[in-house]
Amino acid sequence: MINLTIAWICVPLLFGFIVYLIPKLDKYLALLTTLISVIYSLQILLNNYNLKFQLLDNFGVTFRVDNISGYFILTNAIVTAAVIIYCWQKDKIAFFYGQIIFLHVSLNSAFITTDFLSLYVALEVIGMVAFLLIAYPRTDQSLWVALRYLFISSIVMLFYLGGAILVYKANNSFDFEGLKNSPPEAFVLIFLGLLVKGGIFFSGLWLPMTYAESDTPISALLSGIVTKASILPLIRCAEINDDIDLVIRILGVATAILGVCYAVLEKDIKRMFAFSSISQLGFILASPAVGGFYTLTHGLAKCALFLTIGYLPTRNLTELKNNGINTSVWIPLTLASISVIGFPFFSSFEAKVLTLNNLLPWQIIPMNIVAIGTAIYFFQLILLPHKSNQDRNISFNLFLAVTLLIFFLLSTNIIYYQAYILSNIFKALLITLIGFLLYNFILKKVVIKMSRILEEFDHLVGFMALMCLFLYAILFFIPNNWF
Repeated sequence: MINLTIAWICVPLLFGFIVYLIPKLDKYLALLTTLISVIYSLQILLNNYNLKFQLLDNFGVTFRVDNISGYFILTNAIVTAAVIIYCWQKDKIAFFYGQIIFLHVSLNSAFITTDFLSLYVALEVIGMVAFLLIAYPRTDQSLWVALRYLFISSIVMLFYLGGAILVYKANNSFDFEGLKNSPPEAFVLIFLGLLVKGGIFFSGLWLPMTYAESDTPISALLSGIVTKASILPLIRCAEINDDIDLVIRILGVATAILGVCYAVLEKDIKRMFAFSSISQLGFILASPAVGGFYTLTHGLAKCALFLTIGYLPTRNLTELKNNGINTSVWIPLTLASISVIGFPFFSSFEAKVLTLNNLLPWQIIPMNIVAIGTAIYFFQLILLPHKSNQDRNISFNLFLAVTLLIFFLLSTNIIYYQAYILSNIFKALLITLIGFLLYNFILKKVVIKMSRILEEFDHLVGFMALMCLFLYAILFFIPNNWF
């Protein structure tokens, strides 16, 4: 399995270089890369592997392959495949597909690494490739958003690297386990980097503009899998001890609440999806031990949503409510929306039940309220007027991409089949009904324009300092061995 894992990482890298030598193979090699990852991840999940190994002993490059990483790798493979299929007949050059391959491999590397230095390298490569993909259209707006993303990413990774050095100084190792024996400054600096890169709590306010102004397939990649490169390391850190697990749960609940509050009031559909992504990341971290399955279901559904809205005539929800949309667009939007809500028969239902069943007592009420809020803002899409219009039907490539995503959302519905008991089904239907009633009779008539001042560049940098203080405050008020 060790040799297979090394080959799984190295062979796609070779594909990435071949794309530049033989441009005609670009799409096929990119799609083959995702197929290899699907096979590898299914082998992990079906055989329940739990393997940890080390390379370059003196430097402590360590990797871990288990069910959690298997879910993240599978999400990466399916989301990337859907994006490639979506772009198949578009005028994307070999450079684009080459970067897609490098991004895919870098994400996979981040998902299996368990030492802070290797993770730093993987996250830096992911940041650079994401920058190139965001800037790919070369418009003034895309270049600004790409540079904004790169600058924020580079700053926080310097803090992260400082924290990693402190871990090595305390343990002579970069291994994640060394975090519990390191000074509190190491914890704060490392978590600052991971929280900003992952879009958690107020440090995630860079997400809305980045998602909204990026090209459609890039938005789907960013939301579906790229930001989750920093989420799996947080889950790994939660395994170290109960104190870190509690910190991550607190951040998860806070992130879920923040995201849902913005999403409910947002009228730009792409920005609404961005805030929804922030909220759903909170669900993943609210119950870290089972976050892998939730990552899979959220990544697939959100990728489908972002790909589909590229065919909408406008991003303004008010205009869409007045003018309606094409039925061929409304169907995938609705299917993906009810999946995120956690409606039965989608694997998202099982993932949400599993998450809610693994919450601590103090998390139950706020996370159920967030679940209702999720239903509220997605009913804005589900209840959009629609009619058939042959001139505005979705393309065949989008149909294939969305079909692939929905197929996996339905077929993975057997992973946690224990969720299908009467009480869980009733609760899911009740949450959906409450969300519908609150939207249709109250929030449908409410128009509140959310200020975007907190998303301005200088405020984003300021939030980095505030997150440091917030992390120190959490460490001070919970029982732990750092102080």
